[in-house]
Amino acid sequence: MADEIRSVIREIEKEMERSIQAMESDFQAIRTGRASPALVERIPVEYYGTHVPLQQLATITVPEAQMILIKPFDPTTLKVIEKAISSSDVKLTPNNDGKVIRLNIPPLTEERRRDIVKLVHKRLEEAKISIRNHRREGMEMLKAFEEEKLITEDDHKRGKQELENLTHRFTARADELGARKEREIMEI
Repeated sequence: MADEIRSVIREIEKEMERSIQAMESDFQAIRTGRASPALVERIPVEYYGTHVPLQQLATITVPEAQMILIKPFDPTTLKVIEKAISSSDVKLTPNNDGKVIRLNIPPLTEERRRDIVKLVHKRLEEAKISIRNHRREGMEMLKAFEEEKLITEDDHKRGKQELENLTHRFTARADELGARKEREIMEI
């Protein structure tokens, strides 16, 4: 296979990997009924006029399976952290004792679990669309190489097949991760 094709395949593979990693990162922030620092660490907190992720302002720990403990590095930020959590979409009520913030994770209802699974499916579909878009970009690059006579028609066909195989591999991996997250959410 020509060097041009290898470079296209490597580049597209990196982009597809980034799509999977972004989806995994989003999945970590989706509530499953168990406490996880990932639920809150990316919540933007207004700190001196700028929005900063919560993880940069506090230590986030999980002392119990159903509780998240947030200890700010600067005690004066307790109120703004509490406000940011209250206004976020995690739907948790912060308990501020003047030193730390506690977030109790209530058990999920069956209806809420189904809503969260819909969110997982939506994010999974977004990742698959991203993967297919990267495949299309790769196909266009290969076509341009063939038109410029940098690769032969046979190389173009082999490159297209390689991109298809890559796409199938990454969509299967995305499906597997989505199914795993769905099982995690639906388990009581």
